[in-house]
Amino acid sequence: MGILNVTPDSFSDGNRYATTAAALERAAQIVREGAAIIDVGGESTRPGAEPVAEDVEIARVVPVIEGIAAMADIAISVDSSKPKVMAAAVAAGACIVNDVYALRAAGARAWAAEAGVGVCLMHMQGEPRTMQANPQYADVTAEVAEFLERERHSCIEAGIARESIAFDPGIGFGKGLAHNLTLLRELPRFAALGAPLIVGVSRKSFIGRILGAAVDERLYGGLGLAALAVSYGASIIRTHDVAATHDALRMVGAVLQGFEA
Repeated sequence: MGILNVTPDSFSDGNRYATTAAALERAAQIVREGAAIIDVGGESTRPGAEPVAEDVEIARVVPVIEGIAAMADIAISVDSSKPKVMAAAVAAGACIVNDVYALRAAGARAWAAEAGVGVCLMHMQGEPRTMQANPQYADVTAEVAEFLERERHSCIEAGIARESIAFDPGIGFGKGLAHNLTLLRELPRFAALGAPLIVGVSRKSFIGRILGAAVDERLYGGLGLAALAVSYGASIIRTHDVAATHDALRMVGAVLQGFEA
């Protein structure tokens, strides 16, 4: 899953893809680099990020999604928590909703059930502006797993097909360093829950903390974690660095699943 942030305040990309033309150029590159999904986001969810109005978010993502849909045969997801943005994005060509709030906004689940889209439910303690202030857990793995199972049950009750639901444990979203490492170490427990598992670690701050690396120096650490995640049962890796991650995961796949020339 290649990340395409069309925001002016992304923690990693800044405003590099804030114009439609720049975003579509990057989307074409993501396709060439081998991604299966492009995840388009119009509101930053970095720690400390401020909310964005619905109309602003729609204006950012819809032209980009329309352009991608016209340009390439690739699955498109929208990284949003607002039902109106989700609906506009799907009308423009998206088929997946990737929501850091796990579709808990009023009306989101009813809309997703009617639309028949794929959904990703992510765990986050708190909300982006304050989530990293002082995250606390008694048992981070158990609490995140319980949350994901509970929200899946609620989604199914709302009419969303079980097979349309993926999980994301939310690495870096309301978690400290030890929490992130524990969740990664215990990914097999999440894979056993029976939903496709999405893992996003690309360029995140805990990699920088361990390696003493700036944002643009975290590629190798992220590749190591991506390979680990797939070997532990992750189905989808969400990344900024598509080409390098694609190659790393092809090698993991060759080892785990075999390879025929």
